[in-house]
Amino acid sequence: MSQPAGAHLQLKWECIQNGHDGDNFIAELTLTNRSSVPLSGSDWALYFNTARKIRPETVTGGVTVAHVNGDLSKFTPTADFGTLAPGESRVIRYTGIFWVVQETDALLGFYIVYNDGSANARAEAIGDPQIVPFTRAEVLNRNGNDKVEPVNPATRFAANEALTLLPAAQVGKITPTPLSATFAGGDFIIDANTSIVHSDDLAGEAAYLRTILHDVSGHWLQRASNGSGITLKIGSVDTKDTLAPDEAYSLDISAAGIVITGASAHGVFNGIQSLRQLLPVDAFVNPLPALAVPYGAVVDAPRFAYRGVHLDVGRNFSSKESVLRLLDCMALYKLNQFHFHLTDDEGWRVEIPSLPELTEIGSGRGFTTTETDNLVPCFGSGSEVQGSHGTGFYTRAEFIEILKFATERHIDVVPEFDVPGHARSAIKAMNVRYDRLVQAGQQAEAEKYLLIDFDDKSKYESVQLWTDNVICIAREGAYNFIETVIHDVKEMYAEAGAEWTTLHTGGDEVPHGAWEGSPICQKFMKDNNLNSILELQDHFLARYRDILKKYGLTFGGWEEIALKKETVDGVTHHGPNPKFVDANFRPYIWNNVWGWGQEDFAYQLANAGYKVVLCNVTNLYFDLAYEKDPQEPGYYWGGFINTRKAYEFVPLDIYTSATVNLFGHDLGDSLKDKAKLTEAGTKNVIGIQGELWGENIRDAGRLEYLAMPRIVALAERAWAKDPGWTFIADKGARDAQIDADWNQFANRLGQRELPRLDGLLGGYGYRVPVPGAKVEGGKLLANIESPGVTIRYTTDGSEPTARSAEYTGPVSVSGVVKLAGFTTTNRRGRVVSVA
Repeated sequence: MSQPAGAHLQLKWECIQNGHDGDNFIAELTLTNRSSVPLSGSDWALYFNTARKIRPETVTGGVTVAHVNGDLSKFTPTADFGTLAPGESRVIRYTGIFWVVQETDALLGFYIVYNDGSANARAEAIGDPQIVPFTRAEVLNRNGNDKVEPVNPATRFAANEALTLLPAAQVGKITPTPLSATFAGGDFIIDANTSIVHSDDLAGEAAYLRTILHDVSGHWLQRASNGSGITLKIGSVDTKDTLAPDEAYSLDISAAGIVITGASAHGVFNGIQSLRQLLPVDAFVNPLPALAVPYGAVVDAPRFAYRGVHLDVGRNFSSKESVLRLLDCMALYKLNQFHFHLTDDEGWRVEIPSLPELTEIGSGRGFTTTETDNLVPCFGSGSEVQGSHGTGFYTRAEFIEILKFATERHIDVVPEFDVPGHARSAIKAMNVRYDRLVQAGQQAEAEKYLLIDFDDKSKYESVQLWTDNVICIAREGAYNFIETVIHDVKEMYAEAGAEWTTLHTGGDEVPHGAWEGSPICQKFMKDNNLNSILELQDHFLARYRDILKKYGLTFGGWEEIALKKETVDGVTHHGPNPKFVDANFRPYIWNNVWGWGQEDFAYQLANAGYKVVLCNVTNLYFDLAYEKDPQEPGYYWGGFINTRKAYEFVPLDIYTSATVNLFGHDLGDSLKDKAKLTEAGTKNVIGIQGELWGENIRDAGRLEYLAMPRIVALAERAWAKDPGWTFIADKGARDAQIDADWNQFANRLGQRELPRLDGLLGGYGYRVPVPGAKVEGGKLLANIESPGVTIRYTTDGSEPTARSAEYTGPVSVSGVVKLAGFTTTNRRGRVVSVA
């Protein structure tokens, strides 16, 4: 029987209401048959991805819903569905848990499966639905308790109103802000005749300098044994208040030439980046044969030794080219740690030669009936395996290339292989290996890397809705697996000439109930006198620690690796686990959501003796939406994180800039009893890191949009000295200083950093600021969060273009006005309208 092709089925999705019957929402999906044949029968299913579970009893429209696993669900027809004739539509109405206020909350990645549940099932791709704009009041807020104001042109205008366009001479020239920088009249000119003087041990830094100068001038500068060009050298640099003295540098520019002195090669490299930022910004878009660099002197060193960016490629794959572009941006802003989240439930992304199934099975997503060919679709990746943002991996050669590229830029790569939870891709891959070897009669070899207990009856559901994503930590296969992965990766580092210091082990979000129904785990606990699942987990951590010690690696992991959980009178408490304080553990702390009660985990761990990296969700989760605008991509479970939130992060006193909770309510004195850093604890905060989780990174453009310019603000907080806001007792005076400092930084973005990024690497796709605007008394008033960015507008209903009128001040208008920000290369940001 002929059925409609997936491409001929049209879908439209709309949120009808939030705050329904508590924390629920109502939505509608309209299915239209655009084909010439009817959709009929009962053996088809409409599959899709959503992080919001649907209440089955609420579904109408002649279908039922079933949760498959993870974020994959499906609608199947009931007898009431009947036949959907050509041209006919059917509305499926349902109630979901929690709320939807962003377009990325919609049901995504649809495909239809005919003969569903049978051996000859086949899938037809449909894709994402048309999403009805969120315009009605009942869909703009999460519930009646939500006081976070939806963002629109008027609210943006109010937020930007205190900003002023500073004269160029008042705008900082180097970002992140150096410890000391003074500039005088006059310029040194870098041209084709300028030479580079360096010793052999700085050949790599000199080669890098030649390349970046060629990019902005067209010249390949030559080496000289001496002279008055650009001199690179290693020497003493007089700096204080730094956790990384080897990264210190001085930069001296005079008529006699440019001299960069570094405390080490890394310090020289940092000095090169500051020189790079002093080059004419215009040259990054249009190379100049003569580059004028202002006379001056810079003495500088970083505040923190660890200045990191985390990229998750497990949830959705990012290409090698995207990774290299991100590393180049990190280098420009002196970020030195790349936390590479290579595996998760939804994908394994690096080739492990000893275990080829990891990428043969675990790197692909698409329609499957067995998951012995690839993983199921997630995050809207759809039914097609090839070409999907859910499919891809780095070959051994590509991973080595990434390591070399990072090492040349003095960036350490911290790989993450997430266990014991978040391990579904590895589990499914190793199951395929097991089946293959069992069929070949090799039972012992089959079990060598097996990660599950086939008789496990444990009932659990992870945060991401998986029911089978935790490895069996009582199986020897788990430890064989871990060590083999480490061994193969260690060889890649060695071949790349890259130092490997830290393995991030994940360790987070193991769901309650895991291992409780596993006969293997229960027997192991009994045999080893382990009295609880928590003791079993501690055993796992100790075994893992011993493996890492063998390879000389620091044990990195999310905060859960260093926390112990105790339940007293039915209330669960978390606190530092004393067992691993001296075990070379490095917890990365993410959970400080205001109002959740766990805001001080990082400080508790630091005070207890753990060396910690701050990854605070409230300021540093760059996959979260910039603002509460439905068109902004990203989650918002930890808040809406604009560039200013990243800039206002105060690492050693996070409470300084805390004002409201997740739903916009004043925090009052709820934080007064939270832990503060002790003198010893302060020394244990080794740095900060911005997070780019991959659930919504569906292409290279989305990655760059989410990353920049928030990463620039991250770099400022990681490198520059403490801004001193904590020590201003009067709130009004403190807020005024924060506003003034933000104005300076916002001007740096608008006048220097964003224009530079317009030319860097052919143009980095940062988020173009969205204008604020209102019409008062017939006049258009507009502003933008990065002063210096051009605003263009139209009054005839058309979309603004590079030829549209530039907004320079209040102007008389009538009717609907459309506005957008434009980059120096005329890339347009999101269009907004006012009337």
